[in-house]
Amino acid sequence: MKVIVVGSTHAGTAAIKQTLTNYPDTDITVYEKNDNVSFLSCGIALYLQGEVKDVNGLFYSSPEELASLGANLKMGHEVLKIDAANKTVQVRDLATGTEITDTYDKLIMTTGSLPIVPPIDGIKNDNIYLCKNYHDAQTLFAKADDIESVIVIGAGYIGVELVEAFEKRGKKVTVIDGMPRIMNKYFDAAFTDKATKQFEEHGVKVVTGEMVKGFSGDKQVIVTTDGGEYTADIAILSIGFKPNTALLKGQVDMLPNGAIMTNNYMQTSNPDIFGAGDSVAVHYNPTHDNAYIPLATNAVRQGTLVGMNIVEPTLEYMGTQASSGLKLYDLNFAASGLTKEAAEMQDMDVQSVTVEDNFRPEFMSSTTPVLMTLVWETKTHRIVGAQLVSEYDISQSANAVSIAIQANFTIEQLAMVDMLFQPWFDRPFNYLNILGQAAVAKAGK
Repeated sequence: MKVIVVGSTHAGTAAIKQTLTNYPDTDITVYEKNDNVSFLSCGIALYLQGEVKDVNGLFYSSPEELASLGANLKMGHEVLKIDAANKTVQVRDLATGTEITDTYDKLIMTTGSLPIVPPIDGIKNDNIYLCKNYHDAQTLFAKADDIESVIVIGAGYIGVELVEAFEKRGKKVTVIDGMPRIMNKYFDAAFTDKATKQFEEHGVKVVTGEMVKGFSGDKQVIVTTDGGEYTADIAILSIGFKPNTALLKGQVDMLPNGAIMTNNYMQTSNPDIFGAGDSVAVHYNPTHDNAYIPLATNAVRQGTLVGMNIVEPTLEYMGTQASSGLKLYDLNFAASGLTKEAAEMQDMDVQSVTVEDNFRPEFMSSTTPVLMTLVWETKTHRIVGAQLVSEYDISQSANAVSIAIQANFTIEQLAMVDMLFQPWFDRPFNYLNILGQAAVAKAGK
């Protein structure tokens, strides 16, 4: 069996490894446009702020490792065209300009995503940067010591992590987002207010509810919004991603935004083409529908499933809750599933409850409050989302809620599900039990 893999970051690397583990005699050729594989872009901010000392540690594989497993790595090769009907790909060697046509039995599409770069006046200003791949990271690392101020445009996870990283390096930082609140997609106001307060206490200027209209400037960049002007040495665009799927447009089924649709075995509408990672849609369990949610966790799982299913359907994709976590200064944020606002935007009839309680008994030498919100369907009581924030590490609680959503737990089940009790760790009822009980009490009114 001859397999071609297009792209090798999270999903591609996982697919290559799993395919060769399950089917070591497979003839795999990998076409990768860049000169590296498996870069963890989530570590860029950690390196900038000094938490990660060696940037090379952000790679969890290498062309040499994949080659040692039996893959034929073609680095610096760009796929120009895919002909699904004839099972061919047209490829250019970026070093020599030479073009070839290759054939496949199975194609693995793991081309990932592209940063959204809106057609705003002045967008090509030399002082505007992206934060997506290893080369973007190298550029930011090189600039970090030479600048005194930075504007981050977009306050999702990557944006706010960059804000903290540059502030910790002593830079004057402004963050601009068009939504009413930072991290609006992931958390309700009670949570985002805490993050905003932390930024402001550290001297960060937080600008929300303003849309960027243009860029100008020479030695510095001037960002003009519908509410004012902001100046810094550089600006970083961090406003989101779009699927990189133009090569298969019109050849497989896609969402309106271009995300490739797959079945539970990661096959596209063409059974000989598999997709995984940021280029494909996910099955989003809170809504029981398909969605575009580019996360490394989704990519690694989907890539692994491709390798397990490429010969015959073997293991089904379970879908995702899009669970996520973030550490900002002393606060730990974690979420799984939908916020109430996001659920209502999906025309779902939901309720929510917010509770704050200490994670363990007050008779201990110390304890810490946890702020938490639970979201559930009004009629079925099915849990569809949760959010948590605390100085205490609540990240695994988001994983617990993720399992509950996956299993279609109701608020009644969360209220009484068995969890350990030990005063070092929690109360006789875990704080997630307490949250479920608060939901039951509210639903019963």
